[in-house]
Amino acid sequence: MLPCSSSSSSRFHHYCMEYFSVVLPFLLILSSLFTLSEGGSIGVNYGRVANDLPSAVKVVRLLKSQGLERVKVYDTDPAVLKALSGTGIKVTVDLPNEQLFTAARRPSFAYSWVEKNVLAYHPSTQIEAIAVGNEVFVDTHNTTRFLVPAMKNIHAALVKYKLDDAIKVSSPIALTALQNSYPTSSGAFRSELIEPVFRPMLEFFRQTGSYLMVNAYPYFAYESNSDVISLDYALFRENPGVVDSGNGLRYFNLFDAQIDAVFAAMSAIKYDDVSIVVTETGWPSKGDPNELGASVENAAAYNGNLVKRVLTGGGTPLRPHVNLTVYLFALFNENKKVGPTSERNYGLFYPDQTKVYDIPFNLQQLKNYRDSPSGGSGNNRISKGNNGTVGGSSATHGHGYPGQTWCVANGDEVKEKLQAALDFACGEGRADCRPIQPGSTCYDPNTLEAHASFAFNSYYQKNRRAVGSCYFGGAAYVISIPPKYGKCEFPTEY
Repeated sequence: MLPCSSSSSSRFHHYCMEYFSVVLPFLLILSSLFTLSEGGSIGVNYGRVANDLPSAVKVVRLLKSQGLERVKVYDTDPAVLKALSGTGIKVTVDLPNEQLFTAARRPSFAYSWVEKNVLAYHPSTQIEAIAVGNEVFVDTHNTTRFLVPAMKNIHAALVKYKLDDAIKVSSPIALTALQNSYPTSSGAFRSELIEPVFRPMLEFFRQTGSYLMVNAYPYFAYESNSDVISLDYALFRENPGVVDSGNGLRYFNLFDAQIDAVFAAMSAIKYDDVSIVVTETGWPSKGDPNELGASVENAAAYNGNLVKRVLTGGGTPLRPHVNLTVYLFALFNENKKVGPTSERNYGLFYPDQTKVYDIPFNLQQLKNYRDSPSGGSGNNRISKGNNGTVGGSSATHGHGYPGQTWCVANGDEVKEKLQAALDFACGEGRADCRPIQPGSTCYDPNTLEAHASFAFNSYYQKNRRAVGSCYFGGAAYVISIPPKYGKCEFPTEY
């Protein structure tokens, strides 16, 4: 029976209706506030590939002043972990890829690593997770087979020190770990990774109560497919949505579609009970002329609308009741990162700690946030030459391969610079580096120059041979005859 039903006495009915006319709006306000507070959580990645960043103490003050309560770092630098002590900021630390082999083979190393890099700071520094490696499947050093054993040894060390309930162990994957991602419902992991890696890894998460870390960048998908993906769809702005032909669900933003593709991949191998944390996502505020959509306006719209979408609660269409924890990439522009201009311009702040653009980071700041569409800024199309390639960069140079060019490594560059550029191409650059893995078609010749050339060319071709996409800080250059590295054939398109 309703509290003010007509079956009540007329006198009671009158006072009841009067009472609820006053109280009900207040209850609805409380309900909406409660719903708002039940949303997800926003964190930030604190990368330090730069030579002009403020001290760790100043960075922690910045985090506190902005109301940021979660931070992810890419190492276990003592200065950073000490500066975070006593702040209440939750921290995710990283065991780097180059240590996976040792952590997998030697439990004693894992115990020592946890003792030195976690136990020495926790709980004063509130470490809540350890990222074992980062995007390991595209690591050119082929450390994939060491990932799960390393994770298990690190977890065993946490158990030994009675930290396993407080600190979770996971590893960030890139979306290149998916074999299929469109339509979203067809999401599937790469077949060669399912049995050796994903099944045991997801089983480990299930048993330990951990979660899968995912790095998702709608910017890359938009930039490469702007002819079919609308900018509004990528930036969480009003749009008609996209219906998934497999499950009938309608998606109104690319971020949700990407995350649900991972959920679908997990469900396909019967691990739909494992949760996800988005450990990296972002949008560059500046790029090269060929980097479509990289602008301050678009970066502000993507990150601002993403924060609003996460903090106000509600999951994805496939998992509507699961709130997300999302880490924005990145805290600062990092001037020593290799690759195109965009790589050095993902920061929310300049090194002098001023904002690149103004967005909210918490519920209080969200009250005054409004996305201000600027009439399509950042949505300019690059003119194409008569041969259909961006900027005419595939012009021939006196050889008999009209319209074809390739990108190769500069063998005269120092080894460290080539290696850094190779790591970028196969990692954040999303080049197809599977053919240069051991046993694959282009592994031989097993030289840094040959492997870098294949990766650079993959990145170059995937970016439609755009001007600036074969630079890598001077570590690469364009040629107009097919490269010759053993029997390996370099593709001219993807």
